[in-house]
Amino acid sequence: MKYFTALVTARGNDPDKPLRQQTFLRALKTIPNLEIILGTFLSHEVTMPLAPPNKGYTKVIKTEEKGSDVNIATHLLVDGFRDDYELAIIVSNDSDLLEPIKFVTRELGKPVGLLNPHKYPSVELSRNAMFVKQIRKRVLANSLFPNVLTDAQGTFSKPLEW
Repeated sequence: MKYFTALVTARGNDPDKPLRQQTFLRALKTIPNLEIILGTFLSHEVTMPLAPPNKGYTKVIKTEEKGSDVNIATHLLVDGFRDDYELAIIVSNDSDLLEPIKFVTRELGKPVGLLNPHKYPSVELSRNAMFVKQIRKRVLANSLFPNVLTDAQGTFSKPLEW
């Protein structure tokens, strides 16, 4: 099992965000056979138009996650070539994954299923997946980590919010 993400940085309005993420990653590491694969976040200043009825432009800090979709695609393909899975399940609604999903299903003959974390699944991804399942709120609620976890470093608690 693989989990793809990028490390966040502190912001003025949320200085504890990296600490909460590190706690979450520590909790994930308590799951046997789970590999965490990191991309990166890039932040840069851009000029964007103001929303109507305002006119003009303003500078904003735009943050984009880079690499996670490419990392998912790479692992999906390489693991498929290696015959490391019988069925790939992707938890995403990112249409950037369309081509690797099509390649794996058509060229490698391996089924790909989607667990959709959003209300509406991507039409294109849905057309190319063996199945699409909505992640139900009750199932998600029943899948939460307990409030207190233990790992090789000791006991730690879930933050009030992730």
